[in-house]
Amino acid sequence: MEELYRPIWVSIVGNLLLSVLKLVVGFLYSSIALISDGAHSLSDVVTSVIGYLGMRVSSKPPDKSHPFGHSRFEPLVAFLISEALLLVAYEIGRDSLFRLLHGTAIEVNSLMLGVTVLSILAKELMFRYSVYVGRKLKSQILVADAYHHRSDALSSVAVLVGLGLQKLGFKYGDALAGLVVAGFLVKVSAEIILENVGYLTGSAPPFEVCEEIRKRAMSVPNVLGVHDLRAHYVGNKLHVELHIEVPPEITLKGAHDISEEVKKRIEEMPEVERAFVHVDIKGVTE
Repeated sequence: MEELYRPIWVSIVGNLLLSVLKLVVGFLYSSIALISDGAHSLSDVVTSVIGYLGMRVSSKPPDKSHPFGHSRFEPLVAFLISEALLLVAYEIGRDSLFRLLHGTAIEVNSLMLGVTVLSILAKELMFRYSVYVGRKLKSQILVADAYHHRSDALSSVAVLVGLGLQKLGFKYGDALAGLVVAGFLVKVSAEIILENVGYLTGSAPPFEVCEEIRKRAMSVPNVLGVHDLRAHYVGNKLHVELHIEVPPEITLKGAHDISEEVKKRIEEMPEVERAFVHVDIKGVTE
């Protein structure tokens, strides 16, 4: 469990330090680009805290009010984080258009460029770490939080390009780069939102997953057939229901043991949280 929470704490501490650094330098040299980039990093601190609270809740065991657990809370929080990502995209796009229409020249120095480069490197490392752990542990919150790191890194790239071009005398460079970043953020956030809407609404898994479930059930000795296979997401994990057919001469205990083995093999799949197996007698019951 410690591995699950570590990227969130790295995100909170790292974003807090970066936001303070960018805000201080931005206000010191009147750089709107650095000030907005610092505010972007500060917003990531808030979403990371939300993500941490979401993971804590989703990992709670089943209780009377949630008999199937709290796993739906994780995609719900991931959905909310992605909505925040859309808001960031809007802010970047709006500011970029404003700068494009009302470009203001600032004096660029090496400290401003150095802070921006440091931010890019730090955020890219944080992105890679969070997305690696998130995909490894199948945590949608960590994946969503990781793309906040990537969005911040890309906005810092836009700042770097803008500052560099302004140093060369072209005052519209940062605005154009900001529009590109905003477009990327819209794409990423939309993908995460659509994925987690599926988790929240109990969508079915891909065909390949259902075939693997069927294959595992049929691999158990004395399973003669599988039908009425249904699976849906409860949070980011699957609940599976299926009927298996067993020989008519088998004992009640034997049928029970077969169903338990089918259940065991299906629940060994990383995508599956629970499997419900119904036993039918071949040629007698359906």
